[in-house]
Amino acid sequence: MSISAKDVKALRDATGAGMMDAKKALVECGGDAEAASQLLREKGLAKAAARSDRENTEGTIALAAADNAAAIVQIKTETDFSAKSDAVTSLASAIADRVLDGGPPAAQDFADAIEDLRVTISENVELGAVERIEGAPGNLVDTYLHSQDGRGVNAVVVEGSGVSRDDLHQVALHVAFAKPSYLSTDEVPAIEADRERASLLEITKAEGKPEQAWDKIVNGRMRGWHAERVLLEQGLHGDKTTVKSSLGGGSIARFVQVVIGT
Repeated sequence: MSISAKDVKALRDATGAGMMDAKKALVECGGDAEAASQLLREKGLAKAAARSDRENTEGTIALAAADNAAAIVQIKTETDFSAKSDAVTSLASAIADRVLDGGPPAAQDFADAIEDLRVTISENVELGAVERIEGAPGNLVDTYLHSQDGRGVNAVVVEGSGVSRDDLHQVALHVAFAKPSYLSTDEVPAIEADRERASLLEITKAEGKPEQAWDKIVNGRMRGWHAERVLLEQGLHGDKTTVKSSLGGGSIARFVQVVIGT
């Protein structure tokens, strides 16, 4: 049957399919645009399933905050080009807003939208991290989102008790760029710390240090090791003053960080 160029263009615009694919779908469906659209979607999803094992370390992060609560949502893509497209960034923002109101399960409301993105941009698009943090009574929540080329790439939420807003925001900024793995030394798995201590002891011995100094030297090196990965032990913004000492007697209850590429 004869299919007009206008109909092909309309289907292409609506589905993101190529001109030839749109025309073939219309012919196969007897000119029924709705049926052709569904056919293209089904074929696209089949292709998308085949892409599911492709690496998707790029993406975008959206952050929403209100009333001492915050939500972080990550959408993973294969390329930074797709990650900064309006289709991806606007969807991430919409999901973050919904998660802020309804919690992480609300992200599943967008499963079909994620599938559609997999089809339209022909990449392994996937919902990544989904987090919601609400401050306990009397606590403050602060956030920071680092953006690059129009997309969020590094999001942080920090909850503090007895900490001023300005001081808490400085901690959020610090977390963004220092990327600590743990809040306190108590959170570091004992097996990980024991392994590092044993390694440092062997290094110290190999350096020919006197035996009576081994414990002191290893303890000092362990403090440095903790400072690389434990938030409270790190120097705020790289200075000598630790994060813990900068809190004015307050404390950090928790922090959450989501970074593109991790």
